Amino acid sequence: MMQPSIDEIEPALVRIAAAVDPESSVNVSVQLRGALEYGIATGDIPANTRLPSVRRLAASLKLSPVTVSNVYASLQERGHVEGRIGSGTFVTDRAPPPAAHSQRLAAFERQITDLIQTGRDLGLSRHDIAFRIAMAPTAAERPLKIVVLGTFLDATKAYAADLNALLGTGDDVTAVSIGAVEAGEYPAADLVFCPHTLTADAMRLFPETPVLGMTLIPNEATRIALAAIPPEAEVTAVSYFDDFLPTLKSGIARFAPHLGRVTTVPRGETTLPALMSRADFLIYSTGAEDLRDGLRSDQIAIEYRHTPDSHAFRSELLPSIESARATLSAKDTHHEDK
Repeated sequence: MMQPSIDEIEPALVRIAAAVDPESSVNVSVQLRGALEYGIATGDIPANTRLPSVRRLAASLKLSPVTVSNVYASLQERGHVEGRIGSGTFVTDRAPPPAAHSQRLAAFERQITDLIQTGRDLGLSRHDIAFRIAMAPTAAERPLKIVVLGTFLDATKAYAADLNALLGTGDDVTAVSIGAVEAGEYPAADLVFCPHTLTADAMRLFPETPVLGMTLIPNEATRIALAAIPPEAEVTAVSYFDDFLPTLKSGIARFAPHLGRVTTVPRGETTLPALMSRADFLIYSTGAEDLRDGLRSDQIAIEYRHTPDSHAFRSELLPSIESARATLSAKDTHHEDK
């Protein structure tokens, strides 16, 4: 597999550098970790990408190498990056390992060999065996119970609806929040989907169930709304989570590069009321919906909301889903035979 070079992700790093604000009330290490984490989750920094060395990134962002080193260590602990001896730090490849397909294919071929031998023991010719295989009824597709796990239930339900449309099957897709699961609500699940940033929480809460991380991008409504903001407008952007602030800032710069005056602040910033009073537009991340209640009639609010990336779904998640379906169907057949 070809590994993206540092040069190929330079635009993402430039956006990160522009989004990390040393003057912000949010610690720079929290900003950097959040920017890298969400950059990985949204596919801006693809799997198998070699990240810049600690010293290079520190010099680029004018930060202490110790700060960058601690951020890399935190990302590695969360499973987002991995250190490869003699090569550097790489974004974790969450795709199923290629060996898994080869192993399944080898097992399938051994089953064919066993089937042919059984047929011969019964006195059947190869033609008879092939005919019986061709006429054998096809097992019905096994519908899956898929749980979509997120932080905010409203946004998670939207993810589930988008995934349901992409699946186009009879699978049962249920949205649940981390808070609900921690309070004891455990829906039955064959698979758990969640944003990449929540995979560690998902594996903790569903230790016996395969967890698949979703790549998220700003949804179409968000992109259209950002593009429609007049260049001369004064914009205040608010992040519910401190570590999402750089992602919000860089996303606005990416999808609305024409804007000249954008102030980004965390939800708890003391200057927020004054900033909102002057703003023509309020851009808020999911979770900060209450801010809309304080707006005047001449101010416009835009929610910065994500959706599962359909391309990543087809290339990364769909093969894993079908593999899980086949595995569970085989288990069901085995139990029925017993």
